[in-house]
Amino acid sequence: MEETISLKELFQTIKKRLWLIVLLTVLATTASGVVSYFLLTPIYQSSAQLLVNQSQNEQGTVDVNQIRSNVEIISTYNVIIKSPAILDKVSQELNGEETASSLNSIISVGPEGTSQILKITVEHPDPAQAANIANITAEVFQNEVTTLMNVDNVTILSPAQLGENPAPIKPQPVLNMAIAFVVGLMAGVGLAFLLEFLDNTVKNEQDVEKLLELPVLGSITVIEDKDIQEAMKMQQLKTRTRGETVGS
Repeated sequence: MEETISLKELFQTIKKRLWLIVLLTVLATTASGVVSYFLLTPIYQSSAQLLVNQSQNEQGTVDVNQIRSNVEIISTYNVIIKSPAILDKVSQELNGEETASSLNSIISVGPEGTSQILKITVEHPDPAQAANIANITAEVFQNEVTTLMNVDNVTILSPAQLGENPAPIKPQPVLNMAIAFVVGLMAGVGLAFLLEFLDNTVKNEQDVEKLLELPVLGSITVIEDKDIQEAMKMQQLKTRTRGETVGS
């Protein structure tokens, strides 16, 4: 016999274990908030932009082929900027506060779309240091590229700047707590249905019918002690009233 679960039974299961669902949701959200606000280190981001200059021909017009070449060479510049040839010198400019290896992990380089703009992005716990590293990296690369590539087509377009009230890019406590809320809610609902599925005790007539596949002819009501005592008091009261009526 195929078992079916009605929508009413689903709501009854959720209602029965609502405390468990709420508990897991609150614990997950609270834990995420505590970790995000008190345990994770805020990370700040700062960026500097470089322009790979376009060349002009003898007539002073823009050379389209040269522009395409400048765009294509940006992928090579991406690798050069994160190479030891550049990062070692950046580390020296920082007086050894950051090693080439640590700089490689916090610096990311990439083009701005398909333009000739190259963006150097630094993520660091100190916002001022993030901007400083981005600017030093841009300056070192601009100076070294003339020797490494025998070209002079890189200009610092926009140096990294430190804002008045820099905000960290991560962690994002509100987003983390929202995700934890959803995950905790789903885990609570899933656990509630799992516990209900694993619970094979017989609780009512419907469970008996499902288990034995036989109709229920009758049921025995559970009588508690207080009900018995109240019934005995009522019986004694009736007997006493009947006796007084006969005597009169």
